[in-house]
Amino acid sequence: MRMDERAWQRHASPWSVWTRVAAFPLLVLAVWSRVWIGWWAAPAVVVVVVFLFVNPRLFPPPRQPDNWASKATFGERVYLARKTVPIPAHHERAATVLTVISFIGAVLLIYGLVALKVTPVLVGLLLAAGAKLWFVDRMVWLYEDMARIRPRYRDWLIPAPGRGEARPADEEP
Repeated sequence: MRMDERAWQRHASPWSVWTRVAAFPLLVLAVWSRVWIGWWAAPAVVVVVVFLFVNPRLFPPPRQPDNWASKATFGERVYLARKTVPIPAHHERAATVLTVISFIGAVLLIYGLVALKVTPVLVGLLLAAGAKLWFVDRMVWLYEDMARIRPRYRDWLIPAPGRGEARPADEEP
């Protein structure tokens, strides 16, 4: 999902971050609800998926971007730009390991949802969501490390004058 500067500013809102976190269990519940409401579960799944897609653009930029959730999105930007601006190897390794764990959890979760088995759903959800949250926390660490050596990254913490919005980056993420 490509995002322009404005979309990244909006995605840095803690509302964007925390509602995405909350939406994941809702997606699982929407899929599982087919047991109770049959094909009427499909609209619930669609609503959550559409919400997850529009979420990064839904909320206004944070008035003060110096918070954990905003730094997490800044770290994601730094991580996504790692081919252009290299990041420390330990951050890349941690992100890879956590992504693999999250993927394993997602596979287990999907199996549980298809087979309607509660234990794989719960274990998969905990693994996928837990590893993803840990990944996001690592993105905060990555951002803070990179902001120390890249002034443009550090500038993302400065609210734009008079609007209470984060300043756009001049160039690369």
